[in-house]
Amino acid sequence: MLILGIDPGSRITGYGIIEDKAGKQSYVTSGGIRIKATYFPDRLKEIFDGVTEIVSQFAPDQMAIEQVFMHKNADSALKLGQARGAAICAVQVQGVPVFEYAAREVKQALVGKGNADKSQVQHMVKFLLQVRGNIQVDASDALAIAMCHSHHSQTARKLKQAGL
Repeated sequence: MLILGIDPGSRITGYGIIEDKAGKQSYVTSGGIRIKATYFPDRLKEIFDGVTEIVSQFAPDQMAIEQVFMHKNADSALKLGQARGAAICAVQVQGVPVFEYAAREVKQALVGKGNADKSQVQHMVKFLLQVRGNIQVDASDALAIAMCHSHHSQTARKLKQAGL
């Protein structure tokens, strides 16, 4: 199963794809959709088009995305929510199911503590997926979201098999 993780942003939207085969995760690809437009609705279209292209190219089975959390700046939170919406619509149009996770939940799944910083998450992503070289921070966050979903899916499968 291919899982697309998205770390939405109005300047850079990170993406990462992992393959989950019987609970074993492996790195497929990652990167960032760099937004060039200055007019905000045009930025949203770039996110939509970029995610659409990724889905068309890799055909993921599922997508995981971070839930909106309240920034100190309400305007930033609103823009982030709209960027999420553009990414979600891009995969939903193509029939890919979407799963949402809180940032704290993602950090807990990868690092073991919900208040881990970005460098700790990035380190664990590289270590667990055995990626050599650097991964851009937005891409590593996206991979972390995909990995979190993989962990949750494995747990759900095990509970179902146990009849719980």
